Amino acid sequence: MPDLRQKLAEPGIILMDGATGTQLQKMGLPVGQPAELWNLQNPEAIKKHYQAYRDAGSDAILTNTFGGNRPALEKHGSGDQIHEINVAAARLAREVAGDNVLVLGSMGPTGLLMAPMRPLTYDNAVAYFAEQAAALAEGGVDGIHIETMSDLNEAKAAVEGAQQATDLPITITMSFDTHGRTMMGVRPEEAVKTLWAEDVLAVGVNCGRTLEENLQAVAAMRAAMPEAVLIAKPNAGLPRLEAGTEIVYDVTPEIMVEYARKFAAQQVKMLGGCCGSTPAHIAAIKAALEAA
Repeated sequence: MPDLRQKLAEPGIILMDGATGTQLQKMGLPVGQPAELWNLQNPEAIKKHYQAYRDAGSDAILTNTFGGNRPALEKHGSGDQIHEINVAAARLAREVAGDNVLVLGSMGPTGLLMAPMRPLTYDNAVAYFAEQAAALAEGGVDGIHIETMSDLNEAKAAVEGAQQATDLPITITMSFDTHGRTMMGVRPEEAVKTLWAEDVLAVGVNCGRTLEENLQAVAAMRAAMPEAVLIAKPNAGLPRLEAGTEIVYDVTPEIMVEYARKFAAQQVKMLGGCCGSTPAHIAAIKAALEAA
């Protein structure tokens, strides 16, 4: 299987995939239904989703497990399926990725507030993330990718949980969507300094509001920690409703390419897209990187 550590040591950018949730909704996933349930209920659609990003040129694809931790699944009455949901997602991705494309196990936040705001203690958070990471490792992922974190303590708990469950490499991103900070007030400089010390392979940004705001967060990380390996996986802008029902993202593949070059200038090592981005965005970035 591909080796993330080795890939990071090689020249060039590792091109990640784009959005998962918005893409699956285009394929018929009902709004409000957890995408993770489709790993069991509609595996062919999940494989088709993974394949689209592989065909677009992604060097790494994320498993459909962003909300695959116990607290997130319990909100939908599926907490007892956490193991099989995560294993299935990883195995489906592994089947599509083959021996040349990295499979990274996606772990998002629990959706619970950390203590002292309650109800989530640090130790419980570690246990939840360890449980998910163990299932992803069993399914055959090449690494654990923690993403869209806003609470630094929860981010650290996710790293610790993954480290307890597996010796796989770990990468992590936070979402800076509130006046240059995360929803919980964390600044990019604070995030990179804290998380880079946690023995992760790469730190960065994902989701957020605009490409420019994501770029500013990456630049702040680069300035604060020049030696850090950085990740950028921004949204294709902010969603808006068209004709009252259709969700539209205005960032075109051409605009994404323009910003891909700006992220590359910040020496970002792992680059992809988040909400609203599509295989077309990834293919355009691939072509631009190859032409550079």
